[in-house]
Amino acid sequence: MKDPSTPQVLRTLEKAMERDYAKVSITVYRSWLGEMTRKRTRESLGHVLCEPCPVCEGRGSLKSPETVCYEIFREILREARTYDNAKLLVLAAQSVIDRLLDEIRTSSPILRSRSARHSVPGRDMYSQEQFDVVLL
Repeated sequence: MKDPSTPQVLRTLEKAMERDYAKVSITVYRSWLGEMTRKRTRESLGHVLCEPCPVCEGRGSLKSPETVCYEIFREILREARTYDNAKLLVLAAQSVIDRLLDEIRTSSPILRSRSARHSVPGRDMYSQEQFDVVLL
């Protein structure tokens, strides 16, 4: 059974998409099933959060030091909520530690005061994506 309102819904959707600066394609398969695709206008999330892998010469990807740094911040916050006033030791690759220390220096006063209780030595045995947050 065909829905008589489908052409009106399709026209309304097409009219709303006219204001979009990206190319939009709308396809209706049945009177009740449709598909809308939109041309990507930005880099993919994988390109933003990762960098080319130096081992495989760019066929794979590696999380950037900034991405790993924010993962460490999230882990520190989880640990801080669980173990109040605990001292934490962060172990990671030197590039990640450098980025982490830069973020702490330029961050809010709350994070700077919490970082006084955190120790952040660099370790050569960690790859760029590896880290440990250890409760002391």
